[in-house]
Amino acid sequence: MLDWNRIDSVFLDMDGTLLDLHFDNHFWLDHVPQRFAEKHGLTKQQALDELVPRFRSIEGTINWYCVDHWSRELGLDIALLKEEVQHLIQVHPFVIDFLQQLAEQGKRRVLVTNAHQKSLDLKMKNTPLAGLLDNIISAHQLGLPKEEVEFWKKLSTLESYTPERTLLIDDNLTALSSAKEFGIGYLMAIYKPDSKADIKDVGTFEAIHSFQEIMP
Repeated sequence: MLDWNRIDSVFLDMDGTLLDLHFDNHFWLDHVPQRFAEKHGLTKQQALDELVPRFRSIEGTINWYCVDHWSRELGLDIALLKEEVQHLIQVHPFVIDFLQQLAEQGKRRVLVTNAHQKSLDLKMKNTPLAGLLDNIISAHQLGLPKEEVEFWKKLSTLESYTPERTLLIDDNLTALSSAKEFGIGYLMAIYKPDSKADIKDVGTFEAIHSFQEIMP
C-alpha cells in the first residue's frame, strides 16, 4: 500500500486518527449539551437544538477548534468539562506499535493537529503518545487550520520537511484535500475515526481500518 523507501516524514492527526474520536463526539454532542442544559434550565434536546447550529456555523475554522472561544461563547469552562470525561480518551489499536516501528525505520513522527493546546495537553497527559513523537504541532501556533492550503506552507517554519516525501494520515477529508493541493506526496484517510460509529465515506482517498495494515 505504501512505498516506505520514498517516505521520510509521517504527519499524524490526533483526534480520530491516533485517538478514538468517540471522546470528542461524546463531549460535544452529549456532555456539553448536558452541562449547558443544566445551566440554562433546558432539556438536553433543547440545548442540542441551540448548540449544533452554532457549532456548524464556524466548522473548519480555527475558532471551531478553540477551547477558549467556546468557553467564552457558551459560558462554560470547556477545559474543565473535558477533564470530567477524560476517562474516555483512548488510543486506537496498533497506534503504539506503528509509532515504534516508524522510529526503528528512522522515519520522523510529527503530530499535526487542529486541537487547541489545552485539549492537546489533556490528551498527552492521558496517553503515552508524547514520548513516541518527534514533534507536536498545533494549528493554533500558526493561526490557521489544516483545512487551508496556506497551513502546509507555514508549517515549514515549525517543521522542516519535503512535501513529496511526506505521508499525512488524517480522518479530516478537507485537511487531506488541502494537503494534496499543496503537494504532500502520500495521503491516507481513516475508515473508523469513532470506534462507536459507522465506517466513514472517505471519497477517493486511500484509507485504513487499522494501523496494522501499513506497518513499515
